Amino acid sequence: MALRLAMVNGKARDPAALGRFWARALDWTVVSERPGATAVGPAGFTWPDPGALCLDLIAVPDPGAVRGRLHLDLATGSADHRVELVARLCDLGATPADIGQGDVPWTVLADPEGNVFCVLEPRETYRDTGPVAAVVVDCADPPAMARFWGGALGWPVHESAAGFARLRSPEGTGPWLELLRHHGARSWWNRLHLDLLPDPAEGQRAEVARLLALGAAPADVGQGDVAWAVLTDPEGNELCVLAH
Repeated sequence: MALRLAMVNGKARDPAALGRFWARALDWTVVSERPGATAVGPAGFTWPDPGALCLDLIAVPDPGAVRGRLHLDLATGSADHRVELVARLCDLGATPADIGQGDVPWTVLADPEGNVFCVLEPRETYRDTGPVAAVVVDCADPPAMARFWGGALGWPVHESAAGFARLRSPEGTGPWLELLRHHGARSWWNRLHLDLLPDPAEGQRAEVARLLALGAAPADVGQGDVAWAVLTDPEGNELCVLAH
């Protein structure tokens, strides 16, 4: 039994338009489009792809009503690449964002629906991640969250301190999962959350039980009767365990 990080799931007013933005931003492609939902992933992506992460955007009436605790960091290969990428993202509809970051070497932007993300300066750590360097989660206790997510995904913890922890797939592929200490009240749901896929898919029930034993909790976000299971991690961030 195992779980893998399959998708970052996002809420959007216009999934099709936001999906086109992110497909062009990441040099990805739209891999699925249906009423109220658009998924984008790397070129050649076929679901389920054990080596690839995709972004699935779902329509909700007012996704801007809350502040999320999860964002994406984008990788760059050089200083010139960072400048060119920021300019291209702004041409596509991104805007500069001030979240109190001060004078930092990376650039903070918001996508056309206001989701904040960062374009990082070149870092050796992210040279082989692909366009998404890291999925970053704000939390109160990074080491405790690293233990939960490491157990959930079977990912080794590469760094763990009071203010920051990071994990990555044992195969050394794809983005990092980074846990950043943040003080402040949490909204009742996040604009972005993680979707996990059991392997084999028939193991959903057993994987849900394992996550509950690790400290997850069942969650009701109004999902109704659906094939996936909605849980929260130990700090209340939503996650889904998919059925297929």
